[in-house]
Amino acid sequence: MTTNELLWYISRATGLASIVLLTFVLVLGVLGPIRRADQRGGRSLLRPAVRAGLHRTLALGMVCFITAHVASAIAETFVDIGWLSAVVPFTSGYEPLFVGLGTLALDLAFAVIATALLRNRLPRGAWRVVHRAAYALWPIAAFHGLMLGTNEPALLRYVTVACIGVGVFAITSRLASRRIAAAATPGRGAARPLRADAQRPLARSSRAA
Repeated sequence: MTTNELLWYISRATGLASIVLLTFVLVLGVLGPIRRADQRGGRSLLRPAVRAGLHRTLALGMVCFITAHVASAIAETFVDIGWLSAVVPFTSGYEPLFVGLGTLALDLAFAVIATALLRNRLPRGAWRVVHRAAYALWPIAAFHGLMLGTNEPALLRYVTVACIGVGVFAITSRLASRRIAAAATPGRGAARPLRADAQRPLARSSRAA
């Protein structure tokens, strides 16, 4: 096996590991509020601190795999992907659209990770806006891997499709839980029953009449 072939395999393997880890990070982040609600009912499997720590650890591991994926993809010479293409989207000489989506996902990933590490130093609103970019990061990365993996072994495509299914299920569950919570919460303008002390003047006035 030549060095170029080895780099090709490393690029594919680390790319697949990246989308798997990204999917786990997404699931932990998306289902966190649902699990907190379950904990109040005594059904939580992981404590919030454990869940948050696992979320951060997997995110950092994902960044390591993404870095190895990008570096090996640029180093191998089967396709023309330059260092500029790793930073600026849609500048690759090979499949500029699909490689550009991967570059866009990479930029979003580093922005999300950087703001997560600086969370205590940033305004909460700014951190929340950037962190929600993960909702765009995951489908972009998944589509990037799926479209560039059409000529790869079937197992790689099946794993990517499975990750897409898991991510869609997690997001759908989150949206469904929010709708249920909104339906269970009474509207702000709903009439509230009068307290006992507020009803006493009314009772007195009626007796006086």
